[in-house]
Amino acid sequence: MKLDEYASYDGLGLAELVSSKQVSPRELAQTAMRGIEAVNDKINAVVEVYDDRIDALDEASLGTGPFRGVPFLIKDVGGQEKGRKIEYGSRLCKGMVADFDTNFFKLLRASGLNVLGRSNTPEYSIAGSAENLLYGNTSTPWRQGYSAGGSTGGGAAAVSAGIVPLAHGSDIGGSIRIPAAWCGGVGLKPSRGMISAGPVLDEGGYGLAMNFVQSRTMRDTAAMLDCLSLPQPGDPFVVQRPEKPFSSFLTAPPQSLRIAWTAEPLTDAPVDPEIAAATEAVALRLQDMGYRVEQAALPFDHEEASRAMADFWFFGFHKRIDALAAKMNRQVGPDTLEPIVLGIYNHAREMDPYGFLDALAWINKARRELGAFFETHDVLLSPSTAVTGPPHGPLGLNHPGRDPVEYLVDADKPIQFSFPFNVAGAPALSLPLAMHSNGLPIGIQIAGRPCEDHTLIALGAVLEQAMPWSHRKPPLHVSGG
Repeated sequence: MKLDEYASYDGLGLAELVSSKQVSPRELAQTAMRGIEAVNDKINAVVEVYDDRIDALDEASLGTGPFRGVPFLIKDVGGQEKGRKIEYGSRLCKGMVADFDTNFFKLLRASGLNVLGRSNTPEYSIAGSAENLLYGNTSTPWRQGYSAGGSTGGGAAAVSAGIVPLAHGSDIGGSIRIPAAWCGGVGLKPSRGMISAGPVLDEGGYGLAMNFVQSRTMRDTAAMLDCLSLPQPGDPFVVQRPEKPFSSFLTAPPQSLRIAWTAEPLTDAPVDPEIAAATEAVALRLQDMGYRVEQAALPFDHEEASRAMADFWFFGFHKRIDALAAKMNRQVGPDTLEPIVLGIYNHAREMDPYGFLDALAWINKARRELGAFFETHDVLLSPSTAVTGPPHGPLGLNHPGRDPVEYLVDADKPIQFSFPFNVAGAPALSLPLAMHSNGLPIGIQIAGRPCEDHTLIALGAVLEQAMPWSHRKPPLHVSGG
């Protein structure tokens, strides 16, 4: 199979070729490997390949779900498979092997995906850019040396470059949507509790984090949600799901929605004027389709959020790092942790536990305010990020002497539109609906109420048809650009 033909299909398209015996899962894996060889030295998205799932693939081992045989990459944070490396992008964990399967991985396997390697991520998924001292920096396929976003930068870059049609993503503050925006892909953060975080965790990131995928099409996004949003034994709660499959909403356009839109900054950092204009253009397009559209500011203090999160995200972080250090028989220090991460480790060791409770109270207050906003609006349209993908460096974690809390406040400014929906536990979807004059993609975000993921899928399908993006191909692509 030729690389340009392979990359022209989405996941379901490749699975249909497998089902009709036009191509074998092994041939798809070999083609994906050729794609890695073609572009990975330029984008640095893939940090490990599993040889036993390529030339030596046992096709009988694949699940029988709708994505049978489709190549896939797992992120180097969470979602792990027993017996495979998981290093969290960290020198502290170099060579570490997972000793259990997550529920997420079991569901991936049941869907039929062929997980054939790992994608790059910042250390412990902390940064908004996939840069680390273990494996290096991941570039967006649109421009070498520019950020693919984070923390799922490796997965998003691999998808947009045509290496795989789908890749694992996780999102505690925008880590699916940011890289989708900067790589020109589709990135859905599902509602809190929609996908199991078990068997060890009740909820990822105290309820802020969700596992899902990076993709290129709405139909892959919807079908994967059907595969992965299955309650698992022992889950702490089961959230409401639609009576029909998520995929059924692809062909059921919403007839009536109250859509708010904003491009007003949530911090003291401005929004790129072209990104603001692109957001307004999408709002006007939806208005022309007959939807009720109005401009409305989102009630959210992002700087206060960034400071509160330093005492929430990282409560107990030092205990986790100490346990990993003991497991790997290594010492915590500048040779094993990047400067910002080491600063966070020290911050966590000195943290007043009441700071965690204060942050929890702030989250409750902010969530209630966001909930009130969605009493009068069904969907919020906004930029996915305030800027296009920046050069490597400022968002990375290698800043010796930098105060970690101040770093978090500043690093959140370019990606300010993501975090409110982790706080709210609500679904949010980044779509590649525009291009900047600088040649980099612009992501537009739509967000809704908790457990109304199907509304975003339906609206995303409407926008995919009205403002298609499948014709765009980045310069660093498996087909040669």
